[in-house]
Amino acid sequence: MPALRFNHMELTLPQGSLDEGGIREDIKRFYGDVFGFEALDVPVVGQNGLLLRTDVETSQFLLMTQSDTPLESPGYDHLGFLYDTREEVDEIRERCEKWKERDPRVALKLYDDLDTPESTIHAFYVKYLLPIWFDVQCTEYKPDAPPRRSWTFG
Repeated sequence: MPALRFNHMELTLPQGSLDEGGIREDIKRFYGDVFGFEALDVPVVGQNGLLLRTDVETSQFLLMTQSDTPLESPGYDHLGFLYDTREEVDEIRERCEKWKERDPRVALKLYDDLDTPESTIHAFYVKYLLPIWFDVQCTEYKPDAPPRRSWTFG
């Protein structure tokens, strides 16, 4: 079977939230500062959508549009962001904590490491102005249990 990779996720927000005076600029600042997303205003489905991309080469992005029936996620529905090291995860968590000090709309859920026989997952959840959480994590594999496959970015 061919290898599958995800390239984007579209999130629908309430009508007006991406309009001038809405939360568009706050989304751009937070996700740019914390995760390094580049924000682009893009015409899509008859409106001015907001696209957050990680980089140009890999085409990984989040697309926000407005809808009369926006996404609602009252639970812990999330998208996972995978980093290489626990230090990177901790750095992102610290940025989120600094943002939370000045903006109470930042929500954090901190976790103890999840140890399994094969690996340790080091993670936390963050949610800010979008209808889902982001699970920021790294997987540390035990020396005798490396992953069968892994991605390599050049």
